Amino acid sequence: MTTSCSCKTWLKALGLILLVVGIIGAMIGYDRGFREHPQPDWVTATPEMRFKYGSIGAENDAGVPYWIFYVLPRIFPEKLTQDGLVIPGGYASLGVPWEQGQELPVGFTKKKIGFDRVANNCAVCHTTSYREKIDSNPVFVVGGPAHTTNVEGFFRYLIDCAKDPRFNADILMAEINRVADLDFIDKLLYRFFIIPITKQRLLEREAQFAWVYRKDFPDWGRGRDDAMNLTKYFMIKAPMDDTFGPTDMPSVWNLKKYVWEKGARMNYAGDSHDPYSVIMDSALGLLGAAPKHKEDFVGQVKWLKDYLSELPPPKYPFAINTAKAAAGKPLFDANCAACHASDNTGTPLPLAAVGTDRGRLDSWNKGAAIKANQVVKDMGLDRKGLVEEDLIGYVAAFLDGIWLKAPYLHNGSVPTLRDLLEPAANRPKVFWRGYDVYDQSKVGFVSDSPEAKRVGTRLDTASKGGSNQGHEFGTRLSATEKDALVEYLKTL
Repeated sequence: MTTSCSCKTWLKALGLILLVVGIIGAMIGYDRGFREHPQPDWVTATPEMRFKYGSIGAENDAGVPYWIFYVLPRIFPEKLTQDGLVIPGGYASLGVPWEQGQELPVGFTKKKIGFDRVANNCAVCHTTSYREKIDSNPVFVVGGPAHTTNVEGFFRYLIDCAKDPRFNADILMAEINRVADLDFIDKLLYRFFIIPITKQRLLEREAQFAWVYRKDFPDWGRGRDDAMNLTKYFMIKAPMDDTFGPTDMPSVWNLKKYVWEKGARMNYAGDSHDPYSVIMDSALGLLGAAPKHKEDFVGQVKWLKDYLSELPPPKYPFAINTAKAAAGKPLFDANCAACHASDNTGTPLPLAAVGTDRGRLDSWNKGAAIKANQVVKDMGLDRKGLVEEDLIGYVAAFLDGIWLKAPYLHNGSVPTLRDLLEPAANRPKVFWRGYDVYDQSKVGFVSDSPEAKRVGTRLDTASKGGSNQGHEFGTRLSATEKDALVEYLKTL
């Protein structure tokens, strides 16, 4: 009887110990794997800092563990390539805007959800840098098109690293241990959970990104993406087709100008109703899944919409010849205002009237819009959404801050405004995108200097989706008149 009681007492004690150990283990697992911490106060100290570095929730499903993100360029520097060449410099080689003294580039967020994770926000595609001269420090403009950033290169890099046999716990932990002093628990988590799961998640993206590896498609190059195919393959899981519609990253300042009731539509082809819808869809693309915290996500989208609606376009920062600009004003009124300063502005024009590359137009359709809207609705999110109709052409663009929107046309196939005023046959057929020294004479970025060729990505206008045809308005003006018109455009 005594032996039986002792055995029961021992079993109860053992059970209690196991229960306590289990509870402690669960608490540690939650704290180190899932507990969400707020970002530091400096991130939200100003609206501009929040836009550049504030989390929109992408760290939950699309985040890369910080220490893996940190060591990848140290282990796989040869996979950071551009135009087929290895480019030194780590993530900076991808052309990301990187402010002096900041731990991460603009548009890259860091948040602790159990462990530190790195993800992206809207600023990764909407922050511009420019320099007055080759030895000048860059000026960063939030809300501008990220014309230097190689987004496709970043997508490929993460996947290419995960596909390499060296992406394993032994090699990654050896490099992490050289730069970080992780405690025992974090070392175990990284070795047995975080690294294997990250590898698996990155490899799962390969199928979704299959079209960016197609040999018959040219690279997007710096400052462009294939936005509607991203939406098709990620949001509605459509099968890959042969469409290819690269477009320049758009500016997102002064979004209050897009008023649906006045006919102004969002996106290059007018395929979305309003800024709120575009911001939500873009943010969902960065999240890669339904938002984990729906109310927080909607709050972020509303904040972004309010902030960007009131964000003013940047003023031209260099000298303007006022007399020449004054001479250009009537030329603008006669040749440009009917589309770009009238009730037509922001409305889609038939493709035949503009004659530009149709690739972006063909990459989206009514059926895709219907499916995408249903996906968002099924997430319990409410927005006006994508326009459920066939598209006719491209939107007549607003020209506020036009000086900083180079290269020009929706696919970025013309390097400067001065080049755009030449007949298509006389425009540059090959140039280099993504260099940030400003060309004050032609209004755009230097695109054919030795340094531009070293830093930028080559665009051949004969390539798929890269045609510089069309928009031959103002091309019959004299050289003097064209120069005056360009001078006036600096003032917008």
